[in-house]
Amino acid sequence: MTSASESIDKEIASTTDWRGKVYRRLRQLIHEADPSIVEEWKWNCAVFTHNGLVCAVSPFKNHVGVNFFKGAALKDPDKLFNSGLDAKTMRTIKFHEGDQIKELAFKELVQAAVKHNDGE
Repeated sequence: MTSASESIDKEIASTTDWRGKVYRRLRQLIHEADPSIVEEWKWNCAVFTHNGLVCAVSPFKNHVGVNFFKGAALKDPDKLFNSGLDAKTMRTIKFHEGDQIKELAFKELVQAAVKHNDGE
């Protein structure tokens, strides 16, 4: 049976354009933000958990999406969320070709999601 990490590795390897590079970097940043985060493979995508769902990363045709499951409850001072802004609980960041990742702000958002799951 394939592990979640192996499934994510395989998806990144098969995404051979700019999306694969962005996906790989986002995964790395998520682990830097919370070294104890767990990788899972759910709904045919990479899901990152820590005391519950934190975020999911998926490559799409024209973007790479990062869905924060409880994003509506998080402060987003750097205005990273750019999709799903009217959803009741979730928020999404869509990265398009050429977009720069605001790495520090992204890691802070992951850390905020982890703290939210920890009840902080």
